[in-house]
Amino acid sequence: MKPGDVVVGVLEGAAETKVRPAVVIASAAYLAERPDVVVGILTTRMPRPVCSTDYALRDWQLAGLRARSWFRVYVLTVHRSELTVIGRLSERDWGGVREYVGRAFAG
Repeated sequence: MKPGDVVVGVLEGAAETKVRPAVVIASAAYLAERPDVVVGILTTRMPRPVCSTDYALRDWQLAGLRARSWFRVYVLTVHRSELTVIGRLSERDWGGVREYVGRAFAG
């Protein structure tokens, strides 16, 4: 797994736990040293209201997703054995996700 990969697994969301996609937001150094993965969830439901940390993916089809999706800075740590890589964000979307993650955390 690499930063920017799109993964799927049984993940907890704000309302329910279900099979859902997410984006690997852990750094390459983190991934090289640990058995777990830090991800941010993806949702097909447009957030209402849209927050300053909600990012609408532009190239969702290229990422292996079946529907228009939004990245939410709802962060989970999951063991990598529980995740399957299904695609990768475009450079444009990966840059957007990194920017929005930066908005959510002190830096």
